[in-house]
Amino acid sequence: MVERVIASLKGFIFAAISAICYGTNPLGALHLYAQNYSPETVLFYRFFTAALLLMVVMLSKGSHFKISFREFRALVAFGFLFAASSLTYYASFKYMDAGLASTLLFLYPLEVSVLMAVFFKEKIKIWTVVSIAVSMAGIALLYRGGDGATLSTVGCLLVFLSSISYAIYMVMANRINLQMGSVKMTFYAICFCMFFLLLYSVTLGSGLPPVFTQASSWGWGFMLGLVPTVLSLIFMVKAVRIVGSTPTAILGALEPVTAVTIGVTVFAETLTTRIMAGIILILCSTILIALKK
Repeated sequence: MVERVIASLKGFIFAAISAICYGTNPLGALHLYAQNYSPETVLFYRFFTAALLLMVVMLSKGSHFKISFREFRALVAFGFLFAASSLTYYASFKYMDAGLASTLLFLYPLEVSVLMAVFFKEKIKIWTVVSIAVSMAGIALLYRGGDGATLSTVGCLLVFLSSISYAIYMVMANRINLQMGSVKMTFYAICFCMFFLLLYSVTLGSGLPPVFTQASSWGWGFMLGLVPTVLSLIFMVKAVRIVGSTPTAILGALEPVTAVTIGVTVFAETLTTRIMAGIILILCSTILIALKK
């Protein structure tokens, strides 16, 4: 009995660590933006570092890198969706406070439920409708910034594209059900993600990613690859194995909370009572979905 309680506690702690780690995305991104690096450049170094670290993890476990053609096609699709979600999420930081962007991104579990209902005929339950209503109320409260000005339409659109891209990624990963470990799947998804980021950067973005010239730039790039990517993944996998996906999803609410805390304390972002109420409503809408699953 005691051992089971300790194991569950460990699982909850792992889930909390995973969420907090992922919530540190704005910390590295905004510091690199201040050094005049573009979102696609920041993301390239984030995923380049993460790919190297995941390769080390795979080699240390003796994992093989071979994939089938079916897996290749699926992983290319995952990489594209991952690139689209990450690029639009990081680009949104240019138009709105990172804490608000992270909160709006947290709507993706709700979008997963809607996608499953529309495309796979899953029954929409009353709790899904309630969650949608609560999230809409939260978004309405957030639609005006701390100074009373309307939030950037471009920023909101970018976050929506990011969350819906990630929701599609989650649905595809669930339906395709590749028979490979999460680390291996994430490694290849990140590699293909980097390919699409480079393609975007060269054709529509700022060109080939420049080489970092400051030690602090390399430090923030490494931090983004390690903390919100590799560590977040590893602790999430451990948490799901111990306590399951629902408690892990609920504790995922610490992601936007961490981002908001970083935004307010480090980057002096505005936090009013109305914005706090909007954030709480959005978090509650997602937790409702997780609880009813």
